Amino acid sequence: MSDSRLRLLTLNCWGLKYVSKHRKERVAAIANALAASDHDVITLQELWVFSDFEYVRAAVSKRLPYAKFFYSGALGAGLVIFSRFPILAATIHAYSLNGSPVDVVAGDWFVGKAAASILFAHPVLGQVQVFNTHLFAKGGDEGPEYQKAHRLVNAWEFAKLARQSAELGRYVIAAGDFNSVPTSLPISIIRDHAGLTDAWVVTHPNTPDPSPTNPPSPQDAIRIHGVTADSPLNSYSAGKPLEPLARRYQGKRLDYVFFRQPSSPPASARAPVLRPVDTRVVLTDRVPEYDFSYSDHFGLEATFEIDGTQHGDATDRSGIHLPSPTHSRRDASYILPSHPNPQPPAAKDISPESITQTLQSLTARYRYAQAQGRSQLLIFILCIALLLAIIVGSAWLPRSWINPIFMFVTVVLAWLATTMLYIGFVYGNWEVNALTNIIEELELYRGMLEEQRRSQDSNSRSP
Repeated sequence: MSDSRLRLLTLNCWGLKYVSKHRKERVAAIANALAASDHDVITLQELWVFSDFEYVRAAVSKRLPYAKFFYSGALGAGLVIFSRFPILAATIHAYSLNGSPVDVVAGDWFVGKAAASILFAHPVLGQVQVFNTHLFAKGGDEGPEYQKAHRLVNAWEFAKLARQSAELGRYVIAAGDFNSVPTSLPISIIRDHAGLTDAWVVTHPNTPDPSPTNPPSPQDAIRIHGVTADSPLNSYSAGKPLEPLARRYQGKRLDYVFFRQPSSPPASARAPVLRPVDTRVVLTDRVPEYDFSYSDHFGLEATFEIDGTQHGDATDRSGIHLPSPTHSRRDASYILPSHPNPQPPAAKDISPESITQTLQSLTARYRYAQAQGRSQLLIFILCIALLLAIIVGSAWLPRSWINPIFMFVTVVLAWLATTMLYIGFVYGNWEVNALTNIIEELELYRGMLEEQRRSQDSNSRSP
């Protein structure tokens, strides 16, 4: 164990009870693999069953004695974080939009996709906040614009959380299944607005894009391009129909480890710097003694070196600030020295053009949600009309054996009417209002960015 190095692993475990294939065997294998590793922090997604969490926690507790299982939605968030350092605080932010309750098969609405985080005190860095998230899945990167909206809302809300954490003077590490390829708009929002850096890109610079006519081998796709999902080498995705982009890359890179320094100006010119030195895709083999993979995703591992005050050069005031180093203790009392944060200098942010593109998707979803709501309320009205017709017509039933049929039809229509009223009115207005909030927020932010751009252009033209 070294305080000058920080190692993190993230993995989507695909741990749906009754749905995920070979869940118990895979969870046991994942627990054994994690117990044999030397990571300082582990973030897991889709570990919904609490007994599975307890099993993994018992396996890794010798090295990672601190753990947090997060709750969200009706079925749980599926988010877990294990840490070598004592957890000082933990929080979870449920995303405002997570699909529809009608979409039972996808299930995103029921599990309550969220951004979870823990705060710990690192002996060299001071306060470090680790985020773990799983963004909305349905829609892909090449589907209709309205299907991309919920994930864009997730990305915007996540970016704000990470940015706010850095503005509090904390180092930020964000990991998880973002369900987006590197060139997608959600990743651009997270990277640009939150000021996060993709650890894979830092440790794999100048990686050429594959040729459409000559895709990389599945092994090279993992090793060079960081593919973690839909790989032909994964037993659960082999033979799966893929989108054109996934065929080109022999899979998708959907799992990430992002990082950033605190955003406030430094307390001194030489402060610790978090620097990625290695990232690699792991758990790509089959589970020992079985012919299936650990999960439908591969894991992603990142290793950071910490350039301390005697080595690190933090003279770039655009991105680094350090609360005084804090030495962790195992008792219940922690004193975290803090410094007032001056106004941070101007830094790179999301472009107005990206916001405009986001607004186009959100507006398309807004119109789609309104149309869906009207259709569902129309079905409700038709169901009520049919129920009234059945009630009136039941007085002239010609045969008694028709009674059970009428009763069954009545129950089905009553259920459908209730469901359509709930979905069309309650959830329909919920979604429209949430979209309205985000659209107005982004419009205001775009206006501020455009005003800043005009002011900078005016200053640059001034003599």
